[in-house]
Amino acid sequence: MSVDSAVVRRIAHLARIAVEENEVERLRGELNAILSFVETLSEVDVEGVEPIASVLPMQMKKRADVVTDGAIADDVLANAPVKEDHYFVVPKVIE
Repeated sequence: MSVDSAVVRRIAHLARIAVEENEVERLRGELNAILSFVETLSEVDVEGVEPIASVLPMQMKKRADVVTDGAIADDVLANAPVKEDHYFVVPKVIE
């Protein structure tokens, strides 16, 4: 896949990045180099290679998925500018 100037401008627009007209050609070259590298990676034969999350064999540490209040509700509410009955008081935003 090759990137042209229009695609560079479109990517910049979608990413909300201001790109000057004199930078378009440089960015086009960089994006094409990145895509070329990715194409090179896709040529690697990975048949029979197990996916890994770590280079060392280990089991992932897991904890029970239990819902709690964190046991620090009073500490958290101490930072609130306005509170009422263990809740934050916020201004009404919908009329």
